[in-house]
Parts: sequence; C-alpha cells; structure tokens
Amino acid sequence: MRILSFNELKQKEVINVCDGRRLGFVCNADFEIPSGQIVSISVPADCRCFTLGKIEEIRIPWCNIDRIGEDIIIVKADFIHAPKKNNDKCC
Repeated sequence: MRILSFNELKQKEVINVCDGRRLGFVCNADFEIPSGQIVSISVPADCRCFTLGKIEEIRIPWCNIDRIGEDIIIVKADFIHAPKKNNDKCC
C-alpha cells in the first residue's frame, strides 16, 4: 500500500477513460468523517460562463477511479458529458 498526500494528488491529471478526455487536475477532495477515507475527488468544470468568483467543480466518486498512476488518474465517468445528471453515482 502506498500513501499519497493531497499535494501529490493535486499534481495528477484526471483522464476519463469513457471518452478519452482530459478533465484537468484534482482541485478538491471530499473525506468521510471519522474514517478519513476519500469519498470523491473534484476537477474544475469546463464552465464557459462567469459565476461571480465561484469555480464550478465536477465531483467524481471514488468508486469511479480506475487507476492512480505516477502522473495521471484514470476514471470511468460516463456522466460528465451530461452536467445536469447527479454526479454522485458510480458506473
């Protein structure tokens, strides 16, 4: 088992294996309390509008993460092309 810091996680680019798109770099993570387990990671959304300083994020549930490599994180996220859907479900 390898322990990964949040700073290391933020330096990895997220790739969606469902369509081959580069989603960006990890910008946030949600943790479960009290276990401390990561529930989801977030990448900045491809937002073409200004939201008064608030950055939209795409939440990717941990169960959708396929692999974490040296440089990238491979995810199975077929829900990303439809932003109105619930982003908390797993493939």
